[in-house]
Amino acid sequence: MNIWNDMYEQAKTLYNPRNISPFIYGGQVVCAIESTDGQIYTGVCIEASSGVLNICAERAALMNMFISSGKTQVKRVITFREEAPTKNINCLPCGACSECFMQFNIANRDTEFLIDLKNQTTVTLAEIYPHWWGNTLMTK
Repeated sequence: MNIWNDMYEQAKTLYNPRNISPFIYGGQVVCAIESTDGQIYTGVCIEASSGVLNICAERAALMNMFISSGKTQVKRVITFREEAPTKNINCLPCGACSECFMQFNIANRDTEFLIDLKNQTTVTLAEIYPHWWGNTLMTK
């Protein structure tokens, strides 16, 4: 099995949209990330009545990786809802997630985000977020 399929299968096991409490809904978006040493970490989206408590699946997976290993650099990311990413259904990171990946490690600009599982099509964070404000700080 290739790495993208392995990541998809690991994340798919977490897909379980549900009310966690009267105030929190979660499990409707899942994510798997691969660190540069090949370890896979997962996360799920959590949405709360108080928006400041919300966390996307990508950031949950990134925090899981950091807390578990102290690592900050990510090689690959797959994020989806009930179906794998395809040319018609993809889950690219939101601005908050893009910002979080970049601030954790500038090398994450090279992180590949899967946009089509069947065709193994990816896009890098630098392509998604080409004019990151922090680039000017990194060149000083």
